[in-house]
Amino acid sequence: MFIIAEIAQAHEGSLGIAHSYIDALAKTGVDAVKFQVHIAEAESSEHEPFRVKFSTQDKTRFDYWKRMEFSIEQWQELKTHCEEAGVEFMASPFSNAAVDLLEKLDVKRYKIGSGEVNNFLLLQKIAATKKLIILSSGMSSFAEMDKTTAFLKDLNVDFSILQCTTSYPTRPENYGLNVIRELKERYKVPVGYSDHSAKIETCIAAAALGAEILEFHAVFNRQMFGPDASSSLEIAEIQQLVSAVKNISTALKKPVEKSDNTTFNDLKNIFEKSLAVNKDLPAGHILTFEDLESKKPKGFGIDASNFREVIGRNLSRKLVQWDFLNQRDLE
Repeated sequence: MFIIAEIAQAHEGSLGIAHSYIDALAKTGVDAVKFQVHIAEAESSEHEPFRVKFSTQDKTRFDYWKRMEFSIEQWQELKTHCEEAGVEFMASPFSNAAVDLLEKLDVKRYKIGSGEVNNFLLLQKIAATKKLIILSSGMSSFAEMDKTTAFLKDLNVDFSILQCTTSYPTRPENYGLNVIRELKERYKVPVGYSDHSAKIETCIAAAALGAEILEFHAVFNRQMFGPDASSSLEIAEIQQLVSAVKNISTALKKPVEKSDNTTFNDLKNIFEKSLAVNKDLPAGHILTFEDLESKKPKGFGIDASNFREVIGRNLSRKLVQWDFLNQRDLE
């Protein structure tokens, strides 16, 4: 299981806040901390509308992306900080220029956002690096994904796919957990889940359904400023989530052989029961269901599972209430 906590723009353009997120997330046990690299002039224009008009300080979306930029030196600081904190630095590029920047940082892999799945220009640029690609499928139909996966396979690139619903926050009826299996069967590549539900159970369910990669947005508090805050997990929730999905991952890697229960022999002898009689009964009495009780432990009388074999048989001797019933007590 590979777990990615996405800071995205939760840092609000503040290098200090970005560093504080790295420290907080590294303590939760995630494997990677992910940013987004936005270079305003390369990826946007004054004509780009806001997805959500959340900002009172940015006149245009272009202005917002501009405010989110860090210099190459600052990105290097963040990457170094991740490495020192024991997490992988990851970032999603949104332009070829951003790929050039990330290559200077020597990132290990690339995450492709849902809006870039059909951006073959960007995919060509990333494929040329020969690095691993994680592809979000959020806004793409299977027909579109077919074209993108074929494009990447032709370029001999290793990639994985994340089921994702581009809705902020995502409602339960739109999680699309069923798509995890469908993606596995259709593309024969590692499949994961990218979440925007702001609930820990979503990724836990995805892990139980076989997701090999989990990604979610992180925020210190969902009341904070920003376009992704309401669809993010808070730090304490992330810690709970990581613990849960790692336990699930361990369980899935350790299948239980249900046909072999020999390891429970001692416990079975304690918990399972023997037949007994529930009243004083004379010798010669014909046993009925109403005469029987089951008592712990197993092995002191006829197994309770064999009660049908004793009904209708005669007692060979007198038994008192709560005596165990054995074969020697039957004629």
